[in-house]
Amino acid sequence: MPKQKTHKGAASRFKVTGSGKLRHRKMGMNHFLGKKSSSRKRRLSATEPVSAADTKRVRRMLGR
Repeated sequence: MPKQKTHKGAASRFKVTGSGKLRHRKMGMNHFLGKKSSSRKRRLSATEPVSAADTKRVRRMLGR
């Protein structure tokens, strides 16, 4: 049986922490940044955990 390939789109969007949790970037930090306040941009720049509903699907795409 062939090896499962990593979904490259998912690999660029999700990262696995050292303890095995999944994290992703928040949306809204690619363009139109001039109209957003500094505090809003700072809040959006942080990563957040993947929701429990999506964790299984994301893990499968990453080959874990």
